[in-house]
Amino acid sequence: MKAKPIYKILDDKGRILIPKALRTSAEIEHGDIVRLGINKGVITARKVDLIELGDQSPEAVEAFVRAAIRDMPEETQIGIAAKLLELVEQRKEQRHE
Repeated sequence: MKAKPIYKILDDKGRILIPKALRTSAEIEHGDIVRLGINKGVITARKVDLIELGDQSPEAVEAFVRAAIRDMPEETQIGIAAKLLELVEQRKEQRHE
C-alpha cells in the first residue's frame, strides 16, 4: 500500500515541520544530524552519523559539535559549557573596550 502524501506549508524562515510519524519511521530524533540534498528538483533529508570529511561550513561544524557533545560524559559537557561561557564573557568585554 502506497503511503499517503503529507502536505506542509513552508514558514517565512524556510522551515518545514517533519511530522513525528515520519521522524519516527526514519529514526530521526532531536539533535540528530540531517543531511539535506537536492537532485532534479527533489529535496532529500537523510539522517547521518557524521558530517562529510572536509565540510567546514558553520552548519556542519555545529552539527558535528552537537553530536559529539551528546555522547560525552556529563563532567566533560560541563567543562565545555564553562569554557564557552568564559569565551562569551571575554568577547563581551572586548566589545565594551
